[in-house]
Parts: sequence; C-alpha cells; structure tokens
Amino acid sequence: MTKKTSPIKIDVTVDENKVPEKIIWSAPDGGIENEEAQAMLLALWDGEQQETLRMDLWIKEMPVDQMKMFFHQTLLTMSDTYLRATQDDKMSATMKDFCDYFAEKLNLKKND
Repeated sequence: MTKKTSPIKIDVTVDENKVPEKIIWSAPDGGIENEEAQAMLLALWDGEQQETLRMDLWIKEMPVDQMKMFFHQTLLTMSDTYLRATQDDKMSATMKDFCDYFAEKLNLKKND
C-alpha cells in the first residue's frame, strides 16, 4: 500500500511589528487553493508531552463582531467534533448549552 501526503499550506503576511495582515491557505485535496481567511485557530496534540500546541492568528483589520461570531462557531464545531471523537452525548450537549449561553451574552442570537 502506497502512502500519500496531503499538504495543507498556510501563508501569513505580517507587518513590521509581526502583526498578521493577510492569511492565505491551501488544501488541494479538499479543493481549496489560495483562499483568504481573516482568522485561524490551529491546535495540535503532542501525545508524548500530553499537551496541546496551538497557534491563534487573526488579521489586524478583523472586526470584533466577526471575531465573536468566529469564536461562537468554533465552539459549536468543537462540540460536534468532541461528540464524534468520544461518543459522549451528555458532555457534547453541555458544551452546546454553553454555546447558546455564549451567543446570548454576546447578542449573537438572531430573533426567530
């Protein structure tokens, strides 16, 4: 069986103070080529050290209201990922409850 490498590339343009101005990413196997993003949260698990390594970046022009939505949506997707990884329905539901609380406190909920 031949193993294949699936590249994911992230290019960050920074200003003279090393503050991100532009984030461009590509994941050719996923059909993404040179797409622009305004923020990213990347977490990697180091099994040997038993710790999370992370990189959090956002461009200096990103509006705060978009950052709040970004965090809310990220928390929601993390609860879905947690459920798929652990099959822990109860804790996933608790996480979603927190996401509802988070959205309410930040006035992110749209009136239905």
